[in-house]
Amino acid sequence: MLMKAMTRRQWIESIGAAGLALGCGANALAAPAIIRKPIPSSGEDIPTIGIGSWQSFDVPASNVAGRSNCTDVLRKFFELGGGMVDSSPMYGNAQAAIGQALADIGDTPTLFSATKVWTSGRQAGIQQMEEAERLWGVSSFDLLQVHNLVDWSTHLQWLTRWKEEGRLRYTGITTSHGSRHQEFAELVRHQPFDFVQFTYSLGNRGAEASLLPLAQEHGKAVIINRAFQGGSLFSRVRGKPLPGFVADFGCQSWAQFFLKWVTSHPAVTCVIPATSKLHHLEDNMGAMQGRLPTADERQEMERYFDSLG
Repeated sequence: MLMKAMTRRQWIESIGAAGLALGCGANALAAPAIIRKPIPSSGEDIPTIGIGSWQSFDVPASNVAGRSNCTDVLRKFFELGGGMVDSSPMYGNAQAAIGQALADIGDTPTLFSATKVWTSGRQAGIQQMEEAERLWGVSSFDLLQVHNLVDWSTHLQWLTRWKEEGRLRYTGITTSHGSRHQEFAELVRHQPFDFVQFTYSLGNRGAEASLLPLAQEHGKAVIINRAFQGGSLFSRVRGKPLPGFVADFGCQSWAQFFLKWVTSHPAVTCVIPATSKLHHLEDNMGAMQGRLPTADERQEMERYFDSLG
């Protein structure tokens, strides 16, 4: 059985109508629970859908409408149960845009702040992260990650010290290059990072060979980037119906299909799709509703996706 894939706009309209209907009742029902996963090093659980900021939040202060849109997106993110907001000094104006949005929103108790050090040298790294605290308007970060392995051994030393001193809660390291998976795997095996971040999607399953099982074996939380493969997955399924069985675990759109498949891998903790579009954000957050696919359902999803050519 196949079901017609809802467009992102149709999905948002449907959940908006449902929320209105509930609100009109004498006793509005509580919002449904969202899917969360634990951080192996601490046991703390976090929402499985976060938000990235590469390109999407690279908005200069002079673009008032663009900055206002960033605030609207982050506000809705938190309203829908979001936690992890991920950025980097590499992302241009993104950290400043996030900081302005957080200041405009005010109270954000569910924020899990995550950024990256992207430079060489101990003092340069420390200065970069102190600047990141200023831009975000936070006194400390939940997670600091070494971006794309840049001078990782130098940064790990002071990141570890900051963690011991309570200046951050977790350390991490990232890569977005498949060519560096072998080097990255050695760090997963032997270095005390709490989080590792890399690329994984239905269109790019290379991480299944080593990084995902290694992270699980060595107790690392896993953040996934590029879950939509730069948007190319949507081009592949455009106009194609969703398989009917995905309704069993609350999947309503192709975006949720891709995100639920990623987050259902037992090693994955959180995925961080980047967007500056409110309706895309709301669609993505729907992947935290219902339940995750089982191992058998994951295989069915893979077979169906692969059959689309």
